[in-house]
Amino acid sequence: MDEVLKFLTDNPVFYIATVDGGRPRVRPFGFVMKYEGKLWFCTNNQKNVYKQLRENPYFELCTASPDRKWLRLKGRAVFNSTPQAKAKALEVMPELKAMYSADDPIFEVFYVEEGEATFYSLTGETRTVKL
Repeated sequence: MDEVLKFLTDNPVFYIATVDGGRPRVRPFGFVMKYEGKLWFCTNNQKNVYKQLRENPYFELCTASPDRKWLRLKGRAVFNSTPQAKAKALEVMPELKAMYSADDPIFEVFYVEEGEATFYSLTGETRTVKL
């Protein structure tokens, strides 16, 4: 998990894909943290991505590094927006405090279950890790 977290933080814009009415939807994300032994992300419950993940919690994300390696992560989003998890997110990325607080009802955090991350390179090497 630490290697996945490092790749995502080293390449801080990653793209999360969800399903909306049977069609793919992709958008950039930039927050990730490790908390309670899990990989966490955040959004707000006014956004379509939240509604899509509530309807179908399976997602994939992808990002690439400048040296032409990339990561694909798939899993199931589990929302657990406790004040403690939100506070940890605000600690990890203080910039979020401009938009949210730990008791903000629209601020949502979720962790990955059934996670599987695959690292790729142009040389054809792949390696998969379970989260």
